Amino acid sequence: MHPRTYWVYLLSNARRSVLYVGVTNDLPRRLGEHRRSGDASFATQYRAADLLWFEAFSQIDDAIAREKQIKRWHREWKWNLVREANPELRDLTPELIHLR
Repeated sequence: MHPRTYWVYLLSNARRSVLYVGVTNDLPRRLGEHRRSGDASFATQYRAADLLWFEAFSQIDDAIAREKQIKRWHREWKWNLVREANPELRDLTPELIHLR
C-alpha cells in the first residue's frame, strides 16, 4: 500500500490581504477546486487562490491538528509562518508538479 500524504496549506488573494488555511490529501486537486469553485466559500469569496505555504504530514490526525492550531493563531503569526518559508510571498503552485 502506497503511503498517503496530507497537506496543510495557506492561500491568499492577489493583493495578499487575506489568508485561508486548509487541509487536504491531494493538494493539486484541492487548489483546482478552489480556483473553479462557484460557491460562497471563504476562499472563493475572497479570491484566495495563490498557494503561499504548505506542509506535509503522513497522518491525517496530525495534519488536522496543525490546521486547527494555525487557524487559532493571530493573523501576524500566520504571515510570519508564510514569510519564513516564502519571503517573496510568491504563488508556489508551480512547485506542485513535484508533488505528484
